[in-house]
Amino acid sequence: MSINLETITIADAHSALSRGDYTVRELVDAYLQEIDARNDELNIYLHLYTDIDEQVARAQAMYDNGTATALSGVPMAVKANLQVQGQVCNASSLMLEHYTAVYDATAIARLRNAGVVFLGSTNMDEFAMGSSTENSAFGVTKNPLDPTRVPGGSSGGSAAAVSARMALVALGTDTGGSIRQPASFNNIVGFKGSYGSVSRYGAAAMGSSLDQIGPLARTVADARVVWECMRGRDEYDMTSLSDDVWGQASTGAHYRIAVPDNFLDGLDSEVELRYTEAIDKLQQAGHTIERVSIPSLEWSLPVYYVVMPAEVSSNLARYDGIRYGYKAQEVNGLLEEYTKSRSEGFGSEVKRRIILGTYVLSAGYADEYYTRALALREKMKQELARVFDDYDAIITPTSPVPPFAIGEKTSDPMAMYLADIYTVGANIAGIPAISVPGGKTSADLPVGVQFISGHAKDETVLDIAEMFTNLE
Repeated sequence: MSINLETITIADAHSALSRGDYTVRELVDAYLQEIDARNDELNIYLHLYTDIDEQVARAQAMYDNGTATALSGVPMAVKANLQVQGQVCNASSLMLEHYTAVYDATAIARLRNAGVVFLGSTNMDEFAMGSSTENSAFGVTKNPLDPTRVPGGSSGGSAAAVSARMALVALGTDTGGSIRQPASFNNIVGFKGSYGSVSRYGAAAMGSSLDQIGPLARTVADARVVWECMRGRDEYDMTSLSDDVWGQASTGAHYRIAVPDNFLDGLDSEVELRYTEAIDKLQQAGHTIERVSIPSLEWSLPVYYVVMPAEVSSNLARYDGIRYGYKAQEVNGLLEEYTKSRSEGFGSEVKRRIILGTYVLSAGYADEYYTRALALREKMKQELARVFDDYDAIITPTSPVPPFAIGEKTSDPMAMYLADIYTVGANIAGIPAISVPGGKTSADLPVGVQFISGHAKDETVLDIAEMFTNLE
């Protein structure tokens, strides 16, 4: 039986594997053939895992003995900053080029128990710092829909793997939009849940109060089943949420959706057109659409680019050339060992953010920048919480622009940072958000639409996203 990788879903794969239409080996091989055919061109996978055969045998045994789950045998790509025991986990950095994980991240362990087959690690912006996957120490990943353009970032490799039929689903991490923006650029679904819904244990830390692990998939239903498998309390992550926090999803088919006022400055004209069409489509389907004022959202980007670098500066201090990671050679004394190891091991974007974070935390500037950013963060949380007292979700574009050309923004960091303007707010507030395909531009470039909901209202935002993708 031939396997249509263009349309297959997790449910399709599970049904076919349960019936014996094909084996786990045949399903995995179909994806490995795509990887073999196109990875040299697109630079999506950095490594294929060395234990794929063992994983395949284990998943097939689950079908043979009647213990298979909905995810058994599902071929999955893994972002290169997630620990998979026994495999290289380099976060696309020279600093960790040869580091081999000694344990599974909690999210990986839960998916492994469900029978997922992990194919390999995907390229990313170094230590998840970037919006284009151009900051990798191991080369640029190309967008499979148009190889002259970026796949987004920092989870660009994972998004491209799903788009290019090199994995059925993939894992990414999202600190300020790094799942949702590449999902938009690759015309797929990207979901990050409420902060703490999925344990961060085993993910290379960037901004600890912002980072989240989440799925990239072709359908909302596929993203949901992966997220539900990973979520839940974890003794290794004290920020993880217990099962009793989850509210009931909104019942019925009628949703109240808010449109933020004064939030479209700088939006590409064709993205704005697709966004307007999405709103019209929801109205025609009978949902209530109302404009609301959320003044603090205008500060979301500057708040993010103070809080995030501050946490980066702290988290990356551990990479010092002494304990593990890249170690400079021919040094004269301990100070030079520190400085040369970090200067040579980190790329330019990582160093830029470390310097910025160290500055905003320094004596004399912490109150002016970091403390004020935390106050604005709290204000934003409160304003958004009030919106979700009256509305089921907020709708925004995912990205202000379609996928841009490789090299277009590399010389202008501010232009690159502005690509996060619609996504960072959900991370700052710790609330769930999802990007779904919202149409194409006249140049056939994908546009994403984002839905955001209140804390622990993850099922609601997934329901709304699924409803939207099913509208004619």
